[in-house]
Amino acid sequence: MQLTVARIGRPHGLRGELALDLRTDTPHERLAVGAVLSTDPPGVGPFTVTRTRVQQGRWYVTFAEVADRSAAEALTGTVLVVEQDGSDEEDAWYPHELAGLRAEHVDGRVLGEVVGLDHLPAHDVLVVREPDGTRTLVPFVTAIVPVVDVAGGRVVLDPPGGLLASDAANLVVSDETRGEPRD
Repeated sequence: MQLTVARIGRPHGLRGELALDLRTDTPHERLAVGAVLSTDPPGVGPFTVTRTRVQQGRWYVTFAEVADRSAAEALTGTVLVVEQDGSDEEDAWYPHELAGLRAEHVDGRVLGEVVGLDHLPAHDVLVVREPDGTRTLVPFVTAIVPVVDVAGGRVVLDPPGGLLASDAANLVVSDETRGEPRD
């Protein structure tokens, strides 16, 4: 099984350096100088890392096979992948492990099915398809997703009122979010 390490972003400069949108918790290991990364689509790569750097929290990489900006521009959107290494972290899951899991409320009610995992700037979100077909983004944080049971085929959700479309009537809105003046 291939796992996504990063998606190639825009070129940076004239010598083929590329910005990366990371999808790994271990970029120092996955993007070490000399590492060879496969690609999706497969015919584009593989690429050998010759240099990496981080600037203002953004990762940049240079590959031996990419000599200039023109070559780099052609790679925008390409996904860098590696073979799954079998390491098992207690609280780390891959998107392919989560897709298809039943989403249950802490009280046992079925709330829908996990259909994906999106990586947003603040944190990851589970994409849950509710029984009526509505797709809801659920913050993938322990307070809202206290249990992930891949072997049991389920995730347990403890959503705040109004997070799910099926619970919209219980939406909790504070005075601050309504824009009402404070005393």
